[in-house]
Amino acid sequence: MNRRDFNTRVAATIAAAAGLPAGATWAQDATDGAPEILEMSLGNPDAPVTVIEYASFTCPHCKRFHESTFKELKENYIDTGRIHFIYREVYFDRFGLWAGMVARCGGEERYFGITDLIYEQQSEWTAGDDPAMVADNLRRIGRTAGLTDDEVNACLQDGDKAQALVALYQENAVADDVSGTPTFIINGDSYSNMSYADFSRILDEKLSG
Repeated sequence: MNRRDFNTRVAATIAAAAGLPAGATWAQDATDGAPEILEMSLGNPDAPVTVIEYASFTCPHCKRFHESTFKELKENYIDTGRIHFIYREVYFDRFGLWAGMVARCGGEERYFGITDLIYEQQSEWTAGDDPAMVADNLRRIGRTAGLTDDEVNACLQDGDKAQALVALYQENAVADDVSGTPTFIINGDSYSNMSYADFSRILDEKLSG
């Protein structure tokens, strides 16, 4: 995807996000009192290697990465404090944006647990093109994570938060030249999707460098 197509897709995402579930408000000026967006991360912030993953909750390749390679990375590199892992959401469609809003609804402590549920049930909650059904499916995932429907509705209807999320996504993705998912930035170098063996080799090289 070239830069022009990327910017066009971002603009379309912003427009589509105006169709958030009923009750949402959409600020005209994203800079006016925009809510703070937290960086979601795991591992040791002082580790010598930082991995940034750009991923979409509606991306099948991202689902496969999180169900396989990521689990090994977490066990061998993140939980051991060897790397700092940052997860950044990519919004290629409004359903991916809604999923990100639900994941963040549980706060930092529950974010990655809800992320796991969203990926595990990706084929179920994305089935069909009916926005109301998708929203209901995401509410169900929220309930599984211990959230109430009222809490999830409040998150889904937060238009200011949605606009701030999309703006931050655009800023980060343009800065790191992200045109597909998943994309990984490892100590400033960009990589596409890869096996655990390749990932491990690159991390070991950077850790020993």
